[in-house]
Amino acid sequence: MKKLIMTAVIATMISVTAFADGGKKTITTGEESISYTVLAQFNSDFATASNVAWTVTSNCQKATFTENNIHYTAFYDLNNEYWGVSQDVAYTTLSESIKSKIAKNYKSYEVKDVTKFESKDGEEPVVYFVSLKNADDKIVLTIAPDNEIMNVEKN
Repeated sequence: MKKLIMTAVIATMISVTAFADGGKKTITTGEESISYTVLAQFNSDFATASNVAWTVTSNCQKATFTENNIHYTAFYDLNNEYWGVSQDVAYTTLSESIKSKIAKNYKSYEVKDVTKFESKDGEEPVVYFVSLKNADDKIVLTIAPDNEIMNVEKN
């Protein structure tokens, strides 16, 4: 159950990030608003990170940064616990079976982004979030490790 709740929270955070409307859903802050514990953990875990920018939302603290020329976002809850890291990946990263399911079930949608999320210390399997958009809706699909569409969240 904890895994399902955690995945739902991460899906919400990523969908807000993917479809944020002019910054109205988040409060962007600097490092001075982030707890010392989170800053120390981040600096230890991502010692070679550059271009770090911090954001605080109603349910998390997150750092967007670059490491080894790859853009990442690290997530921490408001109790300073590290949740995991995400990165944008190519649609081609997904398996053929999930791409077929998306093509079949979401014909009127265009793929906007694909985000890979890895939980802390690899305790949970990797999950993908696929942001889709058409003329009327924006949705985020949560792709489970078994290549099933686990959750659909409309924005």
